[in-house]
Amino acid sequence: MNVTIPPGAERVLKTLTAAGYEAHLVGGCVRDLLREVPPQDWDICTSALPEETEACFREQRVVKTGLKHGTITVLDGEEAYEVTTYRSDGPYSDGRRPDRVRFVSDLREDLSRRDFTMNAIAMDLTGGLYDPFDGEKDIREGRIRCVGEPVRRFQEDGLRILRGLRFGAVLGYTLEEKTANAIHACRAMLEHVAAERIHIELCKLIVGLGAGEILREFPDVLWQFWPELEPLFTMEQNNPWHCWNGWEHTLHAVEAAPPELILRLTMLLHDVGKPRCRVTDEAGIDHFCVHPQVGSEMADEMLRRLKFENQVRRQVVTLVKYHDIDLPEDPRVVRRWLSRLGRETFFQLLEVKRADALAQDRDKSHKRLERCEGLRALAETLAAEGQCLSLKELAVNGKDALALGLSPGPEVGKVLTALLERVLDGALPNERETLLKTLKEYEKQN
Repeated sequence: MNVTIPPGAERVLKTLTAAGYEAHLVGGCVRDLLREVPPQDWDICTSALPEETEACFREQRVVKTGLKHGTITVLDGEEAYEVTTYRSDGPYSDGRRPDRVRFVSDLREDLSRRDFTMNAIAMDLTGGLYDPFDGEKDIREGRIRCVGEPVRRFQEDGLRILRGLRFGAVLGYTLEEKTANAIHACRAMLEHVAAERIHIELCKLIVGLGAGEILREFPDVLWQFWPELEPLFTMEQNNPWHCWNGWEHTLHAVEAAPPELILRLTMLLHDVGKPRCRVTDEAGIDHFCVHPQVGSEMADEMLRRLKFENQVRRQVVTLVKYHDIDLPEDPRVVRRWLSRLGRETFFQLLEVKRADALAQDRDKSHKRLERCEGLRALAETLAAEGQCLSLKELAVNGKDALALGLSPGPEVGKVLTALLERVLDGALPNERETLLKTLKEYEKQN
């Protein structure tokens, strides 16, 4: 293994060891080095007590970020390095954080409190490893395994449940059997985790290349904070378009979507309204006529519950609402939807419709897939031509309307919107002289 430690981290390690203390890289940075990917953060553990660490760096800027838990941040230029004293955690009465910590001098004791073996490896300045729980082997074999007793680890901190699933989805690793069983058994611990923290882990999980398999194996974990998804798990879709039940269709749609947050969230939630809308006709065929509208309302509430940003929430809700609309390959229709949704959201809608079709019966969905490609080509042509799709692209504006005598106020907006509608329909060209003439006609009528 070829290890390159950044100069700042190397200086921190050397400063501590020169003062007679032990110091090691630890956690995610070591895991990433062993995976041969660039680490995002560099964490250091040391035998020095917090005040001793602070004394070692009296000539540098130091931030007492977590002194209670033995952590200070050493600033080296623009880089920040968290340095934490070896510690042993006390009880976790809130299911999230230890009530107290005890500083220790034994590195193994410090590593034994960590979540997963791949995060419980220490590395010294020379690249030498201290790996008492065989984390390096688990990394080589693509396995996520708790340090010690899995149930205890998850009962200490419920967020570790989602962290384990997130690592599985992002790294493509499998959950070791005892660890997986403990996740199922301890999933109620997520009730102790703040919505914002669940939100962060879910966002990372859902865009992982292995997200579909993780969700397939651990749907019950999602039901803890989004119980609206549970009815999909047992909902059959007795409909010619579908070859899977509600949940399996959802997972295939997630897997078919590009690994982008808005698209993956949309596919996870796009059919959440189906169980509430299911109607079976006399022939035994299921219909879900208003499920996009119902699902969009449910998705809005679900995303609000996890404190999603307004922009993300609005885009996902919009895509859920319109994911099942029929879009003919008609320039007038495409212009209208490009205008209504905006370019970015319209092309996202095409990705959603494509992923939805890929998760349906292939013998029937091929025409839908062809339609998606035709719509994409048409929309790209219209966008490239610079056609007028919004009021700001209209060749006339509010000042022109006022100059022609229209009264200030809402009427100006109504008139310009009417002009835009005619341009979108192809009834009027987006040419200034023609539109000014039409504006004059509106002014005479009023």
